[in-house]
This record gives sequence, C-alpha cells and structure tokens, in this order.
Amino acid sequence: MPVVSTPATLRPAAGPLENAEVLRIRNDFPILHQEVNGHPLVYLDSGATSQNPLSVIEAEQEFYEQRNSAVHRGAHSLAVSATDVFEDARRTVAEFVNAAPEEIVWTSNATEALNLVTYAFSNASAGRGGEAARRFVLGPGDEIVVTEMEHHANLIPWQELASRTGATLRWIPVDDSGALRLEEAEQLINGRTKVLAFTHASNVLGTINPVETLVAMAHRHGALVVLDACQSVPHLPVDVRALDVDFAAFSGHKMLGPTGIGVLYGKAELLNAMPPFLTGGSMITTVTMDKADYLPAPQRFEAGTQRISQAMALATAVNYLKETGMDRIHAWEAELGQRLVAGLEQIEGIKVLGPAAGIERIGLAAFDVDGVHSHDVGQFLDDKGIAVRVGHHCAQPLHRRLGLVSSTRASTYLYNTTNDVDAFLTAVAGVRPFFGVK
Repeated sequence: MPVVSTPATLRPAAGPLENAEVLRIRNDFPILHQEVNGHPLVYLDSGATSQNPLSVIEAEQEFYEQRNSAVHRGAHSLAVSATDVFEDARRTVAEFVNAAPEEIVWTSNATEALNLVTYAFSNASAGRGGEAARRFVLGPGDEIVVTEMEHHANLIPWQELASRTGATLRWIPVDDSGALRLEEAEQLINGRTKVLAFTHASNVLGTINPVETLVAMAHRHGALVVLDACQSVPHLPVDVRALDVDFAAFSGHKMLGPTGIGVLYGKAELLNAMPPFLTGGSMITTVTMDKADYLPAPQRFEAGTQRISQAMALATAVNYLKETGMDRIHAWEAELGQRLVAGLEQIEGIKVLGPAAGIERIGLAAFDVDGVHSHDVGQFLDDKGIAVRVGHHCAQPLHRRLGLVSSTRASTYLYNTTNDVDAFLTAVAGVRPFFGVK
C-alpha cells in the first residue's frame, strides 16, 4: 500500500483550526522553516502552488525506492504493486470529491484537463456514437458561455474551440465589484448554449460563485457544465454529485500534492461518449492496421506511461486534507481571508479586488497599490521574506475590466497563521512610503 499515513499532529480536533494547531501543522512542511533575505519565510502564494508536507514528499520517494514499474502492462510483482497503488490513488481522489473511480481521469494539470474536454468537442462527429456523443457536436449557431473572471486556462481553450467549430463564444460579465451579473447570465444561457464553463472560486477576486444557480440555468437548456475547481477543491468541501456539474478540473500542486498531475472529473456516461484526446498505448482494446477500439473511461483518456508516483503522492495529500477536515480548513482560511481584506482596506492607497470585508470569499486577496507597480510591491515584500503573487494572474480580461494591468495577490492555506497575515499587512503599509508616493 502507498504511504498515506497522517502525522499525529493532524488527527482532527473538535471545532475550527486555531493558531496553536496551525503551528503544529507547519512542522510537517519542511520548506516553511527557512529564512528569505534574513527574514522568516511568510508564504502567501498557495493560490499558485501550495507547499508539500513531508508525508507527500516521502510517498513519491517510496514509490521510486520500492515500486517503480509501469502500470497496467506487466504481470510481474512490481508491475502489479504499481498498478495497485495507482488505482488506489484514483479511488482516494474520487472519494474526496464524491465521484466514482471510473469518473476520475489523470492529466498533467488542470489546464490539460480543460483542453481534454474542449478537444472532445472538436473530435466529435454527428455520425459517431449515440445521443450522449451528439451533445459534443458543435457548429455554427451553437454557443459556448464562459465568464469574464476566468483564468486563461478556462478561456483560451474555449476560444480555440469556437474558432475550430464555428461556434460563438459569449461571456457573463462582472460588475464593478467583480461579481457575476446573474441577470445577464439568464439571457446569455439559452437554447443555443451547448456548454457553460466557469470557475468555482476566482483566483483573483476570491469570489465563490453560485454553482447550483448556474448549473440549473445551463441544464434547463440541455447545456453541459464544465467547472474550474482549482481554487475550490483544495480549500473547501466539494461534492461533484451534489453540484451536478458534468465535468470538473483541478490540480494536484494546489492541494499539497506534487506538480505534474491534475484531475478531470466527468460523469461516466459522458466520458464514455467522448472521443479520446490523446491516442497510443494503454488506452485501447484491439488495434489492426486499419483501426483501433478504445477502452472505457478513464483509461481511454490515459495514453502512454502514466503519472504513477504523482498519483500516489496526490492521494497522500488528499488523506492529509481529509484528516485535517475540509470544513475546518475552509473556516480557517475564510477567517484569514477576512483578516486580509479588512486589514488592506484600512491602508491608504490600497484598492482590494473582489468582495469587501464581511462578504464570503476564499482565503486570498488581490489588491492594487496606488502609484506603485505590482512587481515593485512584490519585490518590496520579498525583501522582507514575504512571498506573494504579482501580475495579471492569468486573468488579463478581468484585470482590464477592473481598470488594471496587474495586481498583487496574497493567498493562504491551512499552514498560514494570523501572524503571517499581520506581518504581511504591516509590510504592505510601508510600500507607498518606501516609494515616496503621497
């Protein structure tokens, strides 16, 4: 069996996380115990990439030390062991989001997962498959709906799909606070809509979108729903069946896991109706010189040598999160997020993007400093050992809508303390004076 043990420090305690418990959690993350530029590291960039507990690092090492072999290809003991842990990992991740194992497809990252879905639409044909398969056929007159707050990974693939098929791309706009204009969504999502793709939680605004409302709008018209869950699955309880989305994508490296692995969830009947994205070995039943027949999902989408050690390490990360408790993690990050926003709103010359203090958000805050470029803000904070994200965060249209080119983003996770947030706020208060901005 894979290394999925959870440190004793993480056995669930009653009630929400508190600073004292978070300090114990931090002991499991080796990278956090260092100095940067002479200051203790304050890592506030988990929205980009989270850090790894020692158990996750050891899980991947254990695979290469004891089980390294190809999966689904050999009858020898190492191959069987590798296949067992690979499929055990799939079951672990499936259970985490309340899916069936056959509804979980391994990808390199969430970007690949979203591209996989768009290429299924590209590869579908009217004469191939049954009624479910015909739902993936797009052409002129059909419409794809996204939102103005999308990460480029959930925008550009749909732009390209529209270009390939002749379908029309439309988007739900945001208001000045960054909230979706749901009244316009009601008009945009109609009988011509074949797919609605949107983010569960914005990586810039921190907004948690009303998934159930949007899914109901789409399904009323027979449209498929694709959810970007990169900023939700790591930070709050997500039940894909309860949400009733048709597809969802998320990345391992944002949820304590390694880089190089992502997840596509899809309803089984839809995955089995989709044409494959990549073809080659391991995803076939029979091959002749004329044609090939493909395995059922998920293997039909997993051509070639797979991400075995990464899947095993991701399962270990999932068990770590489960042992801590996703409700508790969400509550703690919500508290940190409110602390971030409330503190930033008190600093002169700061514009916070997204919901104001007191309104629900995930544990991140992006902001603009009047008169100081975000790159300069990031460098100033880095000099004090504080790691944040700067730039457009792969959301140029959203920044443009809000009248900005870029912003600075602080994002938290279960290993951040209130002291981290306070150190960040103290540093931000010194940005404009340092640069001589009045």
